[in-house]
Amino acid sequence: MQHANSQIFIIIMAIAAIILYKIFSARSGKEIYIRRIAGLKEIDEAVGRATEMGRPMLFNTGNADFTAAPTLAAIGVLGHVAQTAAKMGARVIVFTCVPVVIPVAEDVVKGAYAAEGRPELFDAKDIRFLAAQGDQTALASAQIMKDEKTASHFYFGSYDFTALLYTEPGQHVGAVQIAGCAEPNQIPFFIATCDYTVIGEELYAAGAYLTREPTMLGSIVGQDYCKIAILLVIIAGTLLVTFGSTSGLAILYNIFGK
Repeated sequence: MQHANSQIFIIIMAIAAIILYKIFSARSGKEIYIRRIAGLKEIDEAVGRATEMGRPMLFNTGNADFTAAPTLAAIGVLGHVAQTAAKMGARVIVFTCVPVVIPVAEDVVKGAYAAEGRPELFDAKDIRFLAAQGDQTALASAQIMKDEKTASHFYFGSYDFTALLYTEPGQHVGAVQIAGCAEPNQIPFFIATCDYTVIGEELYAAGAYLTREPTMLGSIVGQDYCKIAILLVIIAGTLLVTFGSTSGLAILYNIFGK
């Protein structure tokens, strides 16, 4: 680190300690609270709608590489959608233009059906690689919607200018659409065309929220505690500067400064 010093080291250790404490608390069985995220609560309803209509669902993991954080978060949501679909006996069609995502998505969906005791419902042909790029991928996905008569669409991950091209055809086929995106420039398009939109950091909390896995829950809550602590320090510094309390500001500078 370019500006590493003893204060930075202490802060890093404190943050790590808080996160580890919350992880171990969650693992020990302590109740961990995460606020209700509206878009994620509606996923089961969207899966149920597709099942009742006897039509498949469509899931896209975005345009970013597999190592990108939004894609990893999308894979977590895919696991929940596939597991719910397996319980209800519905199909999930996954499409992507990122080659490395294909085997991962196939393993996740196949494992979800097997875990629910319905491996015969899995079809490898439902995991589809679209070799086209940019707007051509969006056009190809629109053709899938038309051919398969999909009833529910899920868009989670990282998206570029094609966000609107993915979701607008879904409105024309009358599908329920749920999206999750962290790019500020693309969120307005999802809000305009989708029924529910998971915004910003809610995407990264999606896996923990849906699976209730203790380690993930503890990590999310621990990070939130650290953010609150940092925000309080910023507010304190702002107030001290505003009201001219140089002594208090000097204390903060000695703790967090160079």
